[in-house]
Amino acid sequence: MYFQIRNIWRVDGLYFLGIEKEFGTQAASKIDEECWRIMGTLEARQLKDILEVKEWSVPWIIRALRLTSWAMDQQHKKVVAQKDRALLRVVSCGTQLTRLKKGLTEFPCRPVREGYLKAFVKELNPNVEVTCKVCPPGPHSNETWCEWEFTRRQ
Repeated sequence: MYFQIRNIWRVDGLYFLGIEKEFGTQAASKIDEECWRIMGTLEARQLKDILEVKEWSVPWIIRALRLTSWAMDQQHKKVVAQKDRALLRVVSCGTQLTRLKKGLTEFPCRPVREGYLKAFVKELNPNVEVTCKVCPPGPHSNETWCEWEFTRRQ
């Protein structure tokens, strides 16, 4: 299964690079953002059907998120989940490191990832909020490419 997920991400990257080369990073990012926002909703709906969870608490949302194509492909992450709060941190991002290795700039992924995560969470529990703590194009450390907080609204 990992092989198929890896190939989905390869195709995603190739499409992005093609659009970026032809129309620029801004156009590619806008298209990518819309695709992944829809994908967040679709993956959440599918996981709702599969997991049949009655109440989507923050820990359950994190469990479901670990089953998504993004989380399965993003192997270098740390997750801390509590009852009403969780932090997900990507400590090494293959996509970003590949871009840098190819001499490209960092991918400004925040709008793409934020749209995906917010759509995913909204589909499961609209009372849970996703907040970006760190993500390109914003500054980040070598130990944290991006960090997302999930909190249940009171």
